[in-house]
Amino acid sequence: MYVSIRDDIVAGVGFEDMAVGLAELGLDAIELSVDREYRVRTLQSGSTRTHLHLKDEDERQRLMQQCEKHKLRISALLLATDFNAADLAAEIEWIRSVAEIADELGVSVIRIDPILHGNSPVPEEKRLAHMVDSLKRMLQATDGMRVTFGIENHGAIGNDPDFLAAIFAAVGSPRLGMTFDTGNFYWAGHPLSKVYSSIERLAQHVMHTHVKNIRYPEEMREQQRELGYEYEKYVSPIAEGDIDHVKVVGILRAAGYDGDLCIEDESIGRYDRDTRIGHIKDAVALLKGLV
Repeated sequence: MYVSIRDDIVAGVGFEDMAVGLAELGLDAIELSVDREYRVRTLQSGSTRTHLHLKDEDERQRLMQQCEKHKLRISALLLATDFNAADLAAEIEWIRSVAEIADELGVSVIRIDPILHGNSPVPEEKRLAHMVDSLKRMLQATDGMRVTFGIENHGAIGNDPDFLAAIFAAVGSPRLGMTFDTGNFYWAGHPLSKVYSSIERLAQHVMHTHVKNIRYPEEMREQQRELGYEYEKYVSPIAEGDIDHVKVVGILRAAGYDGDLCIEDESIGRYDRDTRIGHIKDAVALLKGLV
């Protein structure tokens, strides 16, 4: 295992230059978000350009040169997919194109989203079949590529362990697994004990992680809460929350996981810049100690 961080968190802490921020935080791996115009944040500032366009061969080369110069690696690419898009074929083509680029860049996993947006809601009883069919189409479109896909436990439906387990069973592909967010089952209202049992149940499918934490009052930790209950109030620095990442990493290791632990501390907006940096460095020290 190794420790990485999301680009949004590096920027949110206050670093305009990704490479400088990673060096300050003691990290050498970063997850990059890719928008629908195929743009990612540049890893090195020094010009008016804040993003690189991955569809452009010269700009892909520039990104790889920045990685080489600063001895950085891209742990994953993040896509905000919508498998309920009006034009599903176009959505899958976008994913296919990014997967092709990921293969060229040597990125092993792409994070995808189980949330079904779109204008026409998918009836609850049809969501599993719809997701399974969409994911099979995605895998067929990317057949022969090395890149794998991680569905994040995100939103209401994506934080249902039964739904996730049913997807993995129905699709049955070694190229489809999970981007496991360590805080999201807890965010979704599950008692802390169920969070751990859900991790144990799904750990064999984990291909990538996001690491965050939440700190509820002690009397609430084993209660079933409503989705996202007062998250902005209770989201916490990774090293200070209720979720025991020593236990979580132990579960992942026992299941054979050897990927990244990607820092996604969403509490940073509550603190000044120096405190933000301190909390992220605490998380880096915690996670590096575990790996």
